Amino acid sequence: MSRHRGGINAPVQKAKDFKGTFKKLLTYLAPYKFSLLIVLLAAFLSTIFRIVGPKIMGNATTALFEGIMQKMQGIPGAGIDFDYILKIVITLVVIYVISAIFGFIQKFIMAEISQKSVYVMRKQVSEKLSKLPLKYFDSRAHGDILSRVTNDIDTIANTLQQSVTQFITSITTLIGVIVMMLTISPMLTLITILVLPLSVLFVKGITKRSQVYFKKQQKEIGKLNGHVEEMYTGHQVVKAFSHEEDSINQFDSINEDLYEVGWKAQFISGIIMPVMNIINNIGYILVCVAGGYFVTTGSITIGEVQAFIQYSRQFGQPIVQFASIANIIQSTIAAAERVFEILNEEEEVQETENPKVIQFPKGEVSFDHVKFGYDKDVTIIKDMNIDVKKGDVVAIVGPTGAGKTTLVNLLMRFYEVDKGKITVDGVNITDISRKDLRQIFGMVLQDTWLFNGTIKENIAYGRENATEEQIIKAAKAAHADHFIRTLPDGYDTVLNEEASNISQGQKQLLTIARAILADPAILILDEATSSVDTRTEIYIQKAMVELMKGRTNFVIAHRLSTIKDADIILVMKDGDIIEKGNHVELLKQNGFYADLYNSQFTSKAN
Repeated sequence: MSRHRGGINAPVQKAKDFKGTFKKLLTYLAPYKFSLLIVLLAAFLSTIFRIVGPKIMGNATTALFEGIMQKMQGIPGAGIDFDYILKIVITLVVIYVISAIFGFIQKFIMAEISQKSVYVMRKQVSEKLSKLPLKYFDSRAHGDILSRVTNDIDTIANTLQQSVTQFITSITTLIGVIVMMLTISPMLTLITILVLPLSVLFVKGITKRSQVYFKKQQKEIGKLNGHVEEMYTGHQVVKAFSHEEDSINQFDSINEDLYEVGWKAQFISGIIMPVMNIINNIGYILVCVAGGYFVTTGSITIGEVQAFIQYSRQFGQPIVQFASIANIIQSTIAAAERVFEILNEEEEVQETENPKVIQFPKGEVSFDHVKFGYDKDVTIIKDMNIDVKKGDVVAIVGPTGAGKTTLVNLLMRFYEVDKGKITVDGVNITDISRKDLRQIFGMVLQDTWLFNGTIKENIAYGRENATEEQIIKAAKAAHADHFIRTLPDGYDTVLNEEASNISQGQKQLLTIARAILADPAILILDEATSSVDTRTEIYIQKAMVELMKGRTNFVIAHRLSTIKDADIILVMKDGDIIEKGNHVELLKQNGFYADLYNSQFTSKAN
């Protein structure tokens, strides 16, 4: 789907607050007032020089016509004044060259202004995104955020670069053409203007009709893209369940609907130019007939009629451009509004002015009467109290939605607590800068995240300026060195965007190597061995044991058999810690944990 259609028949997205957003957008152009003044002047001069051309050309036509007529009438000494015509031709060349130079100047300066403006906007958006809380990203589709940062800002850039100068040029052309037509013949000008409402009426009616089909077309394109993306990403499942035929039938159905609305949209919008040509041609006929009459009466010359016809042809262009620009500006203001919505979002709680730094973190963690809810009206964690000593392995268990991930989010300050406090080594985490706090932690999550780059670069992400020796040492500790060396390029193997050129288990080993390299005081582990083979699971378990040595560990446990040796097991339900103790103690209590453990053990036995 095109990002920036820009036609009078394109579907328009309207802004909620056009005036406010427009004013805000103008603030990005404010620093370039002088440059914009030059653009305005250059656009004006470029258009003026271009407009005077037809009238000067008319003088050459008149001289040529009169010379021929005089010769035909046998007037002594009559002839064509080629010197005069040559001077006019040279004058026209100079005028059009000057017009082109001014046109180049305005486009060059406007390109610089637009790119500088969107550069500032992109920078502001990038900085803003880094300051937004995790809550913002959790509550919005990533595709929507990406669209605002890329498509919407590109739309603004294109409009600033093209439509602003086009708008200035259109106004100057319209005014200039009307003035030039009036200097030739007010009567012919009146005839031309009287034809205009007819043209506008037809165009408006056709555009309104085509808009309906264009909107439907965009909707069907969205459906088609969604279906193709879904079928492509899940093609293995589709094939496994032999649903290829259903998928093709569904595609054909959507494609058929797209064809129906697509050809109607294109056909109806395609009528605009032929209709305008018919109306314009009617206007030209009237101008020619009236102009011919005025020539015979001596009111105007043949060259002026020729010049007038050229002006009448130019007269309709700015009208069409205004309709196009109006649509583009509507879409651009809507795009700007979406970008400004990001910039107006509430940021993370400000850092403390004098943050404390834990030079040598031990890894002691305390939750003191912590209360939290993602929404103010819904409390997830009501009154949490935990004391974790250095080197403890803390397992967090419980059903889905119990609050296990929430606990980690609070610990890392992805979200702020509503009440109470969390401390690390006795220091309230709100008194530590987020950057320093998060350097104390290392994370190995169930959803592995690797970026498009070499294996070496992905492991080195855990520590700035890591040496090759340190990277290899970390990979060996994570039991990843062997499989890395079996790859064609070893540590220089480039992982693709989805890192699909290595297995899920190998991805997990790389994230463990990255965490080992980071050498954090506190480690957060989200068990991630459910989707790997038994041999790889053994490697991952060994790597995790290596990783957990000498540090405090928070383990989000899914399979209770893996946390029997944990120092503390926190059993969570509905945001509360309902049971606390080690594996043996909790089984003796014969409570929720015992039921959970026995149900897993029984299901495995079955």
